[in-house]
Amino acid sequence: MKVSLNGTTLAESNATVVVENNHYFPPDSVKAELFSDSTTSTVCPWKGTASYYNATVGGDTVKDIAWYYPSTSEKAKNIEGYVAFYKNKVTIE
Repeated sequence: MKVSLNGTTLAESNATVVVENNHYFPPDSVKAELFSDSTTSTVCPWKGTASYYNATVGGDTVKDIAWYYPSTSEKAKNIEGYVAFYKNKVTIE
């Protein structure tokens, strides 16, 4: 699986985990240099509290393009630290 924004690869992995129709990418498959922390957070009743990333490509920043769970509930330990992307903001193939 590969995620890109305006032709720039943000993440690529053969080891994504699919949860609720979203591909979660291992942290080491994400190009961290393209991301900055967002102040946004949300709560999922069964996964825990999600933190968000903004991405900057070619001088343009897309806010809250991706999310991850830094500390999950027991039921979601398989995606702890993994990064998922909003399908309407990126190209996923």
